[in-house]
Amino acid sequence: MRFAGRDIVLTVTEFAVLDALLSQPGKVYTRSELVDRAYEFDHHVTERTIDSHVRRIRKKFDAGGEPIETVYGLGYRLGLATQPR
Repeated sequence: MRFAGRDIVLTVTEFAVLDALLSQPGKVYTRSELVDRAYEFDHHVTERTIDSHVRRIRKKFDAGGEPIETVYGLGYRLGLATQPR
């Protein structure tokens, strides 16, 4: 994947999390929903594992803003500034 002129390498799970967020920009996904999307077959992970994936995605994109926003008490959504228009 390319972003801002550079290659971004994502794991399969990171890609699945990002794909879920991109599928409905602005929608807040709970950690449980993201686990379901990222781990279709094996749910032997905790919901907090998603936090680690989001942290790594943010670091890889490091675009100066928050590509993925935390909605406290709910989950995550694609950052409003990064949504397609």
